[in-house]
Amino acid sequence: MSSEIEELSSADAVVEPQKEPFNWKNFLRKNSTQLGMIFVFFALWLFFILAAPQTFLSPQIYYAYMATTPFFAIMALPLTMVIIAGEIDLSFPSIMAIGMVAFVFIFEPTGNVALAIIGALAAGIASGILNGGLVVGIGIPSLVATIGTQFFLRGLSLVLLQGKGATLIEARETVIYEILIGKTIGNIPNQFWWSIAVAILCWIILNRTRLGAHIYLTGDNEQSARLMGVNVNRTRLAIFIMIGLAAAFAGVLASLQVSFFWPSLGEGYLLSTLASVFLGGTSVFGGTGTILGTFLGSYIIGAINAGIVAIGLTGFWTELIYGLIIVVSVSMHVILRKRIK
Repeated sequence: MSSEIEELSSADAVVEPQKEPFNWKNFLRKNSTQLGMIFVFFALWLFFILAAPQTFLSPQIYYAYMATTPFFAIMALPLTMVIIAGEIDLSFPSIMAIGMVAFVFIFEPTGNVALAIIGALAAGIASGILNGGLVVGIGIPSLVATIGTQFFLRGLSLVLLQGKGATLIEARETVIYEILIGKTIGNIPNQFWWSIAVAILCWIILNRTRLGAHIYLTGDNEQSARLMGVNVNRTRLAIFIMIGLAAAFAGVLASLQVSFFWPSLGEGYLLSTLASVFLGGTSVFGGTGTILGTFLGSYIIGAINAGIVAIGLTGFWTELIYGLIIVVSVSMHVILRKRIK
C-alpha cells in the first residue's frame, strides 16, 4: 500500500507544471505595437522639446493638452474596437451634436444637468442602435451607412434647433460640472481623468471579456467566428452602441468646457480621431489593434498642432500631417499583411 502511495506521489510530481523561463523575443513580438507607440511618443516629445524648449518645457502646454485632447480621445478608444471588428463609423462627430440637442431640450426647461446628461447619453445609444441596425439588420456596409447617418444626424440637429446655439452658463454652478470639467490633483483638468477612465474600461472590455474576444474574432475572420459560435451581429451592434455612447459623452464634455453649444459641434474631430486610431497601430483590415496604442496616439495627435506652431510652421500643416499619418499607417499594415501571407 505504501509503495502504491509513493508511486502516485511520484506521478503527481512528474505532471506538476514547470514555469517556463521568460523569453524576451516572445515578449517583444507580442508587444511590438505598444512598445513602438511608446517609443514614438517619447521621440516626438523629445523632438518638440529640442525644437521649441520654451513652449514644451512649460507646464501650461501640458495642461492645454489634457484639457482638449480627451474630447477626441474618448471617441477614438471605442472606435478602435469598431475597426478591430472590421467595421467603421464616420458618424460620431454628428452624434456629438445630436446628443447635445437632447441635452439642451431637457436642460433649458428643467435646469437639471444630470437629467440632461442622461438624455444626451440616451441619444448617443439610439444613434448607435440606428447605425448597428442599418449594418446588421439591413446589411448596408458600415462605411456607407455611417456616412449617411452622419449627414442625417447633422441635419436633424440643425433642424431641431433651427441652426441656433444654446448657452450652458447655468450649468457652471452645479456639482456635476465640477466633476466633469473641473480641476483636481495639481490643477489637472478632469476631462483628462475621464479619458483615462474610458481607456481602462475599453481595455477591460477588449482584453478581459467575452465580448472583446468576439470583437477580435469577428474582425480576424467572420466565417470562422460564426463557426465558433460567436454572435457576430450582436457583437457589431454592441460596438456601434459603445461608440455612440462615447461620442455623446464627449459632446457633453466639449460643450460644458466652453459653456455653449453650436449644432456644428464635432465637425473638426473626424480626422484627428481617425488618425489617433491608425497611428496607434489598429489595422484598417480588422483583427488587430490595442487600446494603449490608441490612447498614446491620441495624445501624439494632440501634440502635433501645438508642436507645429511652436517650431515656427503655420497651422495649415496640421491637416497635411494628419492625412500623412493615416496614409502611412494604412500603407504599413498593407505591406505587413502581404509579407505575412
